[in-house]
Formats: sequence, structure tokens, C-alpha cells
Amino acid sequence: MKLYGPTELMEDVLGKDLCIGCGACIDLCPYFRSHRGKTRNLFPCTLAQGRCWAYCPKVEVDLDELSRNLFDKPYQGDPLGYNLEVKISKAGEKISSSNFQAGGTVTALMSFALSKGYIDAVVLTDREGLKPVPRIVTKPEDIISCSSSKYSAAPTLSALNQALKNGHNHLGVVGTPCQVLALTQMRSNPLGEENFTDPTGLVVGLFCTWSIDFQRFETFLSKQMDIEKITKIDIPPPPAEIMEIYIQDNKIGIPLDEIRKLVPDTCSYCIDMSAEFSDVSVGVLEGRPDMNTLIIRTQRGKQIVEEAEKEGFLLIDDIPQENLEHLKWAAGNKKKKALLKVKQQKRLNTTEEGRRAYLRIYPETIEQILS
Repeated sequence: MKLYGPTELMEDVLGKDLCIGCGACIDLCPYFRSHRGKTRNLFPCTLAQGRCWAYCPKVEVDLDELSRNLFDKPYQGDPLGYNLEVKISKAGEKISSSNFQAGGTVTALMSFALSKGYIDAVVLTDREGLKPVPRIVTKPEDIISCSSSKYSAAPTLSALNQALKNGHNHLGVVGTPCQVLALTQMRSNPLGEENFTDPTGLVVGLFCTWSIDFQRFETFLSKQMDIEKITKIDIPPPPAEIMEIYIQDNKIGIPLDEIRKLVPDTCSYCIDMSAEFSDVSVGVLEGRPDMNTLIIRTQRGKQIVEEAEKEGFLLIDDIPQENLEHLKWAAGNKKKKALLKVKQQKRLNTTEEGRRAYLRIYPETIEQILS
């Protein structure tokens, strides 16, 4: 793949309002910064090739190349991506807490991995009021404070870039599919750096169908409530179709149709619902808000999950077949709709001079997804 620099990144991503604000290009250099959920270019940069371009999950993403790098297999477009097994899970007695959103599987896994030395720090998304903010955590007991869902796009990967500057080199990372995709590009060493080593020790992906534009979300909620008093935000599994806003002991329900208007258009290009390039993926189990769906994808993910279960950090059970089939349907439907849009916008396998693609996928795989 030919690599470009910040000029092309501005033209193809920020200039077309495709940036999701994942943070992959933040804290790499002085030129890009995140402000209230938006990526800003402070000064022009003339580099012909740059990490900002190479890491971005919104331009020239070669899914087959990434799949071969991570799984040693070609990308085949399966609804849930490659996996070793799909289970359901929740935090075990070693990590019990009433503050979890859903089953607490992510908190349990990262607490276990950090306490056992599989990772030396965790890159998470915390919250300042309503605003999601990146955070580097080095103590297991601090992980729980980041356990609530934010639902707004966040520059989480800027904390990874900062953690590497701080000397951490075996990181746990929790991210949405777009953040995990950017991280996978980082891990593939696209610029061919000498003595490169994978900086991750465990990557946990979160299920995601869309993420809200923070600035629009803040404006929307401010007209209805005192956002400084918000303690929790939740979207119950279907068929609820509402977002629940908790203000101390009071709960306010907002129809999801109103919330979806705040979702940036770039989310409609995303073909990945379950963070397919992670070690393990976690989502809420439909019909069981106290449990998580757990997709185990890599051998290192499997090893950590099995050890966490053995030591009482996790409780694991078989997933009901009905839940598994519906999950595959939902993930496949998102993949198909998004791929159609990418194709219609002529951002799929683009070959014209001066134009870059959003995605590159083998034609036979495209046919399989769209069939």
C-alpha cells in the first residue's frame, strides 16, 4: 500500500468529515490535536508520509493485509470476524462491584491482566462530566472508575501514543471497532520501523453500531437537563429503543430516534460491529443486561480469559443459540449496509489517479458480504 501524509489525510478524511476522532493521530506530533471530540489540524505539515495517515482507520484500510498480519488468514467478511469461540460472561467474585455497566467482563479482564503482569498499563476512556477523555491506568483498582459507557466518540488512542512516550510497551487497550482498527494498523508497523515490537499485551474490543458526536450531544442534552449532574448513561438491549440518562436517583428516557440524529455520517461507513481485530470482543448480552457476550479471537486472548476464569475474575457460560444467531444477523446487516455505502460513494478499491480508497477488500469477499 502506498503511504501518504497529513495533506492527503486532511483532503480524504477531515476535509470530507469522515474523521471519527479516535485519537490515533493525536500526540504523534505537534500538528494534530483533539478538541471536544473533534480532531483539529493546527499547522500545515509537508511530510510525504506520516504515521497520521498510516494509522487512520478511515482511509486506505486493506482488510486482507491486516487480517493476515493479525490472524495469519485472509479477510473473509464473516459477520463476526475470525474467532475461536463465542461465550457469555460476567465478572467473578474476585472483582465484584455494583458499578459495572452490564456484566463487568472488560473490567475483570483488564484488572486480571494488569495484576498478573500481562500488561503494564491500560488505555481506557474515562469521563469528565459528559465528555469522554482518554486515560492511562497503571493500578488495577483504578480501572473500575472508567467502567461506564460513554457512547460519544473519544480520542482514546491519544493515550496510547502518550503511554508509549512514557515508556510503557506492553499495553492493554479497550476500544471501539474504529479504534481497534486504527490500533491494528499501528501494530502492523506500516512505516517499516526498525526494531519495531507490538506495543500491546491485550486488546479488548467493544461492540458498537454507532458513536455520538460529543459536541452535538452536549448541546442536545443541555437544553433538557443539567448535564453536570449526570451520573450514568445507558442504552438497554432491544427492544427498548431508548437511551437512559441517570441524574442521581432519577432516570430520563430519550427515544433512540432522537439520539441517532446526533451520530456523525462517518459511522455509516463502518462495516465492523464487533471489533473484529481485537484479542477478545465484549458486548451486552441481549435479554440479559447483567451479562456480556464474549468473543475470543486470538490465542493470547484465550489464554488470559481461561486464566481469569480459573482465578475467579470471570464467570463464563455457553451462549444461547438464539442470541448467537441474532448477533450474527445484526453484525452481518451492519457490514452489508456500510459496504454498500462505501461502494456507492466510490471509496471501495479505488484505482483512479489522485483518489484514495476508504477500504480495500477482495472482490470475491465483497460479493460474499453483499449476497
